[in-house]
Amino acid sequence: MAANVLRDARRWVVKVGSSLVTNEGRGLDEAAMGEWSRQLAALVRGADGERREVVLVSSGAIAEGMKRLGWSTRPKLVHELQAAAAVGQMGLAQMYETKLREQGVGSAQVLLTHADLADRERYLNARSTLLTLLRLGVVPVINENDTVVNDEIKFGDNDTLGALVANLIEADVLVILTDQKGLYTADPRRDPAAQFVHEAQAGDPALEAMAGGAGSSIGKGGMITKILAAKRAAGSGASTVIAWGREPDVLLRLAQGESIGTLLLAQTPKLQARKQWMADHLQLRGAVTVDAGAAAKLRAEGKSLLPIGMTAVEGDFSRGDVIAVRDPEGREIARGLANYASAEARLLCRKPSSEFEKLLGYQAEPEMVHRDNLVLTAG
Repeated sequence: MAANVLRDARRWVVKVGSSLVTNEGRGLDEAAMGEWSRQLAALVRGADGERREVVLVSSGAIAEGMKRLGWSTRPKLVHELQAAAAVGQMGLAQMYETKLREQGVGSAQVLLTHADLADRERYLNARSTLLTLLRLGVVPVINENDTVVNDEIKFGDNDTLGALVANLIEADVLVILTDQKGLYTADPRRDPAAQFVHEAQAGDPALEAMAGGAGSSIGKGGMITKILAAKRAAGSGASTVIAWGREPDVLLRLAQGESIGTLLLAQTPKLQARKQWMADHLQLRGAVTVDAGAAAKLRAEGKSLLPIGMTAVEGDFSRGDVIAVRDPEGREIARGLANYASAEARLLCRKPSSEFEKLLGYQAEPEMVHRDNLVLTAG
């Protein structure tokens, strides 16, 4: 099963920790970043015959900023952390851009805060942008936007950010590259009887007991943040691998199904997790009614919902809110994330996308609800 989970994964989130990226705080490790970039590019290009979509979540901005500013100890004041991040982020992004470009793959810098993913409209904007970049074969390089965060909106560590990004784009697998081989039943430095955990179920409460301990002086997380990240990622159906980042060809070997590090399996399949999240856990803000033709396409073909097939709009909702889709008889057939607010949707009913700009003054997506953001609920 483990081999199949990794071999079949087509959408990856790869997270690399600060201690790896900066060689324990000594500055950006150009050789290591070049090696990860080579592997990422091979996955994107489909060097083994299977193209994959890959997002990189990389720590290291604050650590690189500390080095450039001559600081040996991680500061505790938020504004000093923000200053270090601003200085270090320049070098971090430039290095990945250079190394990925050398491999013939483009990159994009994306900085996120918790508020970006907590607000439905910003969540949808971030999701749309990332999925577009993946479709273009670009590797988004994501980091927390440390230059503007404060204690109330910080993710706290990039393991959590990696899991949230996995949820955001519905990744198949989250790979956390760290300075440890994986998870042990106890700290192997203190307990010679500690056993290596090759495979377990994400969210198993026993894992948290095994993962005690703080992070390094450079990074902020520890093994416990990785266990909790795996649990969070599993909520959207993504399994997690925790592995040593300097293992030769670690990403390419994982893609072939090789057992490396600790694999924490998601119990809920991705599609089922998505449907449960959208159908059960989000409050409906409104609804649209569609004609018989649009209803048939949604039911039988899994198509996106286009405004030209809409006949009526109910409720007061914003972009990113969850709305119901009803057939001409008023039966709910689907739920999804609205690309347009209710006032805009009313203007777009029965209109082709060629008229959107004239009606709204701008043109965004051609769909009212994209098929990636829509689940059938009945019928």
